[in-house]
Amino acid sequence: MSYAALKHAHMLFVVISLFLFIVRGILMMAESGMLQKKFFRVMPHIVDTLLLASAIALTFTINQYPFVQSWLTAKLIALLVYIGIGTVAIKRGKNKQVRTIAFFAAIVVFLYIAAVARTHNPLPFI
Repeated sequence: MSYAALKHAHMLFVVISLFLFIVRGILMMAESGMLQKKFFRVMPHIVDTLLLASAIALTFTINQYPFVQSWLTAKLIALLVYIGIGTVAIKRGKNKQVRTIAFFAAIVVFLYIAAVARTHNPLPFI
């Protein structure tokens, strides 16, 4: 697969992943039973697996790796933070207020990851 195809696939999975996270966050805040439907329990994992696979393929395609390039290291660390906060937002938070705060914090971390990806700079806002 070419670099352009991999990059576009990765970006598509990013958009789908964010969309699903936002929808799940809205359902969580609305205390909707829809959040327990099989689609919302399974599809995010499928999309995120494809997102991670495309990210790994991209690193090998461009020969740039975390812990070698600082921007990729920053993305990887921020991704782990996003996953942690995201699990609190969707299901592990002890109450709705904690889950809602975690939801918005996860969106901020996601925006940081996107900015790092766009600028190839671990400090994209400076």
